[in-house]
Amino acid sequence: MGEPEHVRSTYNDIHNIIRGASDKIASEFKPDMFIAIGGGGFFPARVLRTFLKDPSTKRNIPIQAIGLSLYESLPDTTAEQLGGEVIRTQWLGPDPGKTLLGRRVLIVDEVDDSRKTLQYALNELQKDVETELQLLPEFERDSKRTKFAVFVVHNKLKLKLGKLPPNIP
Repeated sequence: MGEPEHVRSTYNDIHNIIRGASDKIASEFKPDMFIAIGGGGFFPARVLRTFLKDPSTKRNIPIQAIGLSLYESLPDTTAEQLGGEVIRTQWLGPDPGKTLLGRRVLIVDEVDDSRKTLQYALNELQKDVETELQLLPEFERDSKRTKFAVFVVHNKLKLKLGKLPPNIP
């Protein structure tokens, strides 16, 4: 079996892919926060914000950024880490759980290659929320639990090394 054919997409093609997905996201998930995985998630998050508004306020949905690197050579990374280990380069600030509590968060990236980066982002964000939930009285926790979903512009059709829970749209 040969190499898969590479698809060359224009800006308008990508813009239209994102616009096409926005109706489904609006009807099925209704996010009130985007978390863009840097650097590829910034552009699709910004385009999504053009088409999606906060359901309660009808205003722009805020975009938060996290920096994760899987393939980029960074200071203090080893050859073994490249492609094998997700490195956190930027996070949401000193109290990420407070930022996320009770939100409907759409994690955005441009390409799902191995799924390692998406798995890492979701797991770490969920840990931040769980840490914050433990500080609340037990009867408040379910109502403050954050809902997560994932959007990527292009899902490479290949074996995925990372996994996302089946309940994550």
